[in-house]
Amino acid sequence: MAHLHEHHCESCSNHEHEHHHEHEHHHEHSLKKQLWLIIVTAVLLVIAFFIEHSNTIHLSKWQLLLVYIVPYLLIGHDTLREAVEGVLHGDAFNEHFLMSIATIGALCIGFLPGAETEFPEAVFVMLFFQVGELFEGYAEGKSRDSIAHLMDIRPDVAHLERGDVSPEAVAVGETIIIRPGEKVPLDGVIIEGSSALNTVALTGESLPREVAEGDEVISGCVNLSGVIRVRTTKVFGESTVSKIISLVENAGENKSKSETFITRFARVYTPVVVFLALALAVVPTLFGGDFPTWLYRALMFLVVSCPCALVISVPLTFFGGIGGASRKGILVKGANYMDVLAKVDTVVFDKTGTLTHGQFAVTAVHPDACSEHELLHLAAHVEHFTTHPIGAALRDAFPDEATDGCVVSDVEEIAGHGIRARVGEQMVCVGNTKMMDAVGARWHDCQQCGHGHQSVVGTIIHVAIDGEYAGHIVINDQVKADSAEAIAALKALGVSKTVMLTGDRQEVAEKVAAELGLSEYHAELLPADKVAHVERLLSEKTDGDCLAFVGDGINDAPVLARADVGIAMGGLGSDAAIEAADVVLMDDKPSKIALAVRIARRTLSIARQNVWFAIGVKVAVLVLAALGIATMWLAVFADVGVTVLAVLNAMRALRC
Repeated sequence: MAHLHEHHCESCSNHEHEHHHEHEHHHEHSLKKQLWLIIVTAVLLVIAFFIEHSNTIHLSKWQLLLVYIVPYLLIGHDTLREAVEGVLHGDAFNEHFLMSIATIGALCIGFLPGAETEFPEAVFVMLFFQVGELFEGYAEGKSRDSIAHLMDIRPDVAHLERGDVSPEAVAVGETIIIRPGEKVPLDGVIIEGSSALNTVALTGESLPREVAEGDEVISGCVNLSGVIRVRTTKVFGESTVSKIISLVENAGENKSKSETFITRFARVYTPVVVFLALALAVVPTLFGGDFPTWLYRALMFLVVSCPCALVISVPLTFFGGIGGASRKGILVKGANYMDVLAKVDTVVFDKTGTLTHGQFAVTAVHPDACSEHELLHLAAHVEHFTTHPIGAALRDAFPDEATDGCVVSDVEEIAGHGIRARVGEQMVCVGNTKMMDAVGARWHDCQQCGHGHQSVVGTIIHVAIDGEYAGHIVINDQVKADSAEAIAALKALGVSKTVMLTGDRQEVAEKVAAELGLSEYHAELLPADKVAHVERLLSEKTDGDCLAFVGDGINDAPVLARADVGIAMGGLGSDAAIEAADVVLMDDKPSKIALAVRIARRTLSIARQNVWFAIGVKVAVLVLAALGIATMWLAVFADVGVTVLAVLNAMRALRC
């Protein structure tokens, strides 16, 4: 039964992958089909227009209706179906319903006594509506399926003594072999070997964790150095990576989704217009008015009130804002997230890889028995062969070590201590205080950084030469150059609260928070802790305000999904964070967050301008139509003309 369950899990995983790809393919096919329908309809409309105004072809109104009904049904069948379904499901008053009533009304006007045919108007209106729908589809069609992409990130293979299998097929108590550079596929305990694990993707801790026999390891970490043998303690479904996937899935269900302005507006606008048109046709006739005349005015009223300018220009404005933002390296995944960005009042940051580079660098060299140059020179040589990030930082700080001709021999890595090697004639030990104690070197804390080991901000690398203490090197994660600028710019925009959540040590978090001027910070957190803090902040914010979370690691994916708007670092960030986020900063610059908020606010402002302009003109013409003063040409201007002007205004959103 266990084996059957394991194969079922793997089958489900593969099925989710296939379903995701099928969904993407279907969406792309749908957009292409819609584009072709628009092109074909436009061609048929031109042909119908020439037939209507031809001097050689004379058609009756019914014959002319048949000519125009083909492009009308071709482009409008989906809208008509949506309108009918809305009525059947109790949601009659939507833009599809109003669009259908208005265009059917335009088709009917031509059959009233003495009225001109308005068949082209009906097709034009439906055609413009579908163009707006196409823009909206492109703008919002890049929605993410974070679960499927998280499944792509998990380790695909577990190395067992009996051969390579998928992680789902490994039972509790089996032994897996993890080589340097590989991800830990399952939670377990080391039974042989020692290494350093990169846990930054799971905990945000920038310093790799030294592990040896008897230590626990969690799935999702990367093995940096030695080969380790691990006895599994959990099946894949209960592993750390699987729990994070589950957190994303549950958080996604609670995601606050902001409706676009036009949808909310249409819920009020549509029923008002329909009932006013109905009243205009019926009420005057009850007092002796001519029914055909008032019906004509009511239908013209519907044509004027058609929300074409709104349903096209508003999505197009958001689409333009999204396009303009993308040219600045800001990828916004949907128009609704622009709406949320404009209302951001609280910004929560991850630390490592977001406000800091997530890479070690030498910040200070404090020699005791030699020069700074000599101390770095020897340490870099000893760390030449290691894959540990600390070794990389030392090599980067002394780039000449590869070409200075020094001979390095007898290299030995001691788990949990450091590395020792012979450089020329000197035996050099580079590592922690345990290494110094082992060789009898009388080490001391970094006096320049603080008093006592616990208060030191940064990682201290001690160096001994032939058993004598030579000094130490301070290594730390570096704050990004524009992080302080990002916080200052957000405060200037009126963002009231900036918060940092990190899995790093308390003293490191305190230093970064003070340096950047953050409102508050919380350290030594696991992914679930970050979600809990975001939940608290969401409950504290006032109505109308929104919370943004900015992160880059796998551990940030659940929080990105839970926030009102999730912002991920796209250049160096993990695939999980990028897929779970709503906004991606392609160049990893936190200062782009304030720019994204400014673009969103400007986009929303242009959208509102279009809404009020369209409503203002339409209300004026509607009054004239009700009084019988407006002509059908004025009605066409109030619909098509206003649409063109609104679209031109919307194009301003492209220029950020």
